[in-house]
Formats: sequence, C-alpha cells, structure tokens
Amino acid sequence: MKSTGFVWHEKYMWHDTGNALGVLPVSGDFQPWTHFENPETKRRLKNLMDAYGFTEKLQSIEPFSASVEQICRVHTAQYVERIKQLSADKGGNAGESAPFGPGSYEIALLAAGGVIAAGNAILDGDIKNAYALVRPCGHHAEADRGRGFCIFSNVAVAAKEFLLRDDINKIAVVDWDVHHGNGTVSAFYDDPSVLTISLHEDSLYPYNTGTINEKGEGAGEGFNINIPLPPGCGGGAYKQSFESIVIPALKLFKPDMILVANGLDASTWDPLGHMMLLSNHYCHMATELVSAAELLCDGRLLICHEGGYSAGYVPFCGIAIMEALSGEDSGVIDPFGKYENQWHDLQPNQQAAIDAARESSLELLGAKLNSAA
Repeated sequence: MKSTGFVWHEKYMWHDTGNALGVLPVSGDFQPWTHFENPETKRRLKNLMDAYGFTEKLQSIEPFSASVEQICRVHTAQYVERIKQLSADKGGNAGESAPFGPGSYEIALLAAGGVIAAGNAILDGDIKNAYALVRPCGHHAEADRGRGFCIFSNVAVAAKEFLLRDDINKIAVVDWDVHHGNGTVSAFYDDPSVLTISLHEDSLYPYNTGTINEKGEGAGEGFNINIPLPPGCGGGAYKQSFESIVIPALKLFKPDMILVANGLDASTWDPLGHMMLLSNHYCHMATELVSAAELLCDGRLLICHEGGYSAGYVPFCGIAIMEALSGEDSGVIDPFGKYENQWHDLQPNQQAAIDAARESSLELLGAKLNSAA
C-alpha cells in the first residue's frame, strides 16, 4: 500500500485572481502584471512530479466539494452566500486582497473538500499521511471575510470536520507560511482542542498580528503559539524553532492528528517574503513532523499547500516535502540547494527572538494542560 496520499484537481488551476493591480487601490494608473497568486507555481510543482514519475508513487485521492454546512463551521452564512453570488456574476474581492473570478466559489469548495478527503483517507487507515495541492489557499480567511488571496479557511474547515469523529479529540496545526496564519488562529482562538503554532516573518502580513503576546483567550489561552522571526532567517533559525518550540509543544499537547499550513513563501527566492529557506530546510521540517506524528498520533499528518510565489523554486520545495512524507526518492535535484551559506546559520538576533517566543509559550501551555488533567 502507498503510504502517502496526494490531492490534486485541474480545476484548482482555474481559480482566476486577475492581475496584480486587482489587490491595490488603483485603477488604470499602472501597467498590469501577473498576480502573485496565480496557477503557475502549483502547476509547475505538479508538472515536475509527473515528469519524474513521482506522482504515481503516491496514492491519488479524489477531492469532493465541501458542503455549505462544513464551510459554515468556520465562516458565516452571510459571507459564504456573498462569495457564491459574486462568483455567479463577474467575481469580486472576498475581503482584503482576495480577488476571484467567476466560478471560484465552486473551486474554493473543492479545495476545502480536497483537504477533508485527504484527512478522511488518513483517519480511515487507507494511507499514513497526505499532501493536498489545493487552490485557492486558505489560512488568512476569517469568519466573515477573505484576506491575503484566501477564500475559505481550508485547514480550519478540515480540522472542524475531523474533530466531529470519535477518534479525534485534539488537533495540532503547524503553519510555516512566511505570513502569519491569522485565519486558522481566529477559528480556534478560544478552543483548547486545537493547538495552533505559526512560524512567520515578524510584522509582514497581516500587519500587526502574530505577536508572542497573542496566546489565545478563555479556555483557549495558551493554545496559540506565535513564533515571529526576524527577516532574513535561514534554515538555522527554523531548525532551532522546531527544536526549541514546535516539537516540545507537540509533545506536551499530544495531538491525535497534525495538520500543516504549508506556505512555501519563506524560500530564498520568494517575491513576497524576506526569508532564506531552501528545499532541504523544508524537507527537514517535514521530516521532523513525520517523526513527531509517528511518536504522538500513529503517523497521522496532513500537509495542505498554502502560499508560495516563486514559480521557479516552489516545485523543488514542494517535492522535497513529499519525499519526506513518503520516503520515496523523486530523482529531482535542487540546482540551488548547494548554495547554502553562513547566513543560513542561526544568528544571534534570531536566537533572541526564538528564546522570547519559547519563554512566552511553553510554560503556559504546560500549565494549562496540567490544570486540565
């Protein structure tokens, strides 16, 4: 049996974001250029997989359209209906910098359903783990508005669905997109059954969110961990974050399943971030989570594709993650991977930021779990 599932549908590529000026408060004042969130990055990843015969090494999972009921566990009915109506007409903007064209409502339902389908296959024992290459992305979408290219919060919708099962009581969400995972966080900010951990570039987007002081509220206090990293971080800072915070937090929480909001925009080539990750760094993080999932939750690990805007480099990062998930060798050699240098090492200012995040989070999480025991 193939151990790793893979979700893909051609219609994901039909989600139309228009041109880049569609997200700016101008009209006709500048020459348009291709929107940053366009099909090219994800299509090139799938094409690379196909070209090297890697796709067939994974278990194909057919996505389905999430129901309105499933979407409305995270989003308001009014918001969902607005997206439906705009999509049936000429499209529009879901809220803040989240443009879409005709038909994107149905595609967004298919994206959320694809993540649910992947998780169901894991929980039913058909596969060990899975990668969902879906579009549009979702981790910025809030209850009543889309943000940052996101329509429906795919990971949050899926997590809500999985928590309805008798065998799933606690879920951990790790978000390594370069931007703070505000939408997923907001869906579970007062919920102790979901631990959210976001590693992101400090003060990038959404603006003024993702600080170490945002720890959850009410019953959920302590179950939201932010790791805001200084611009310019390479693999050393991310490895240290995993060693000092992410893995210890997962071991304290002991989830029944781990979900990942997998943004590939912390790569060194990305136009919307200022980090320096290479494909081998993403492979390392994925490998760490594979090991953690084996230790804590019978290997149940679901990685959902989010951002990533370097069409030339996203494919190498994505396939490296899938190699870590499946244990299969794709045969792809990252031509840029050999250029790791001293700036990829952990720097003093990065260590200070990680120490502050650790001090702010782990003790509180441990205390909350002990009080609930």
